[in-house]
Amino acid sequence: MFRAVSSAGVFFFAGILAAHADGDAALGKKVFNRCMACHEAATDRDKIGPHLMGVVGRTAGTAESFLSHYSQAMKDAGAAGLVWDEANLTAYLRAPKLKVPGNRMAFTGLTSDDDIANVIAYLKADPKP
Repeated sequence: MFRAVSSAGVFFFAGILAAHADGDAALGKKVFNRCMACHEAATDRDKIGPHLMGVVGRTAGTAESFLSHYSQAMKDAGAAGLVWDEANLTAYLRAPKLKVPGNRMAFTGLTSDDDIANVIAYLKADPKP
């Protein structure tokens, strides 16, 4: 009996950790609301910054509608092979100026690992919550 309960506990906690790693798109939308003055994620409409619809998997600095507005640093990062996968988005959301030195984004970064995971889950969600 103890072994069955112990195994159930392991699966329960593994599920919690997996959910954390994947993030929560609905919570990510709440965090992303802080970004909406400059970015759109539910449509391909650019604002002060490029739209982020479909950003996961996209090469940095390559949103067609925003090409003439990117900083040279962002264009160079993309030309050097920077693709917005989860690891790169995590690093960029944590410290944009460290990940892409010289980029023009005024945002200083998110400090919460949960917020970062949730924003990435939101950006990946299709349709958006």
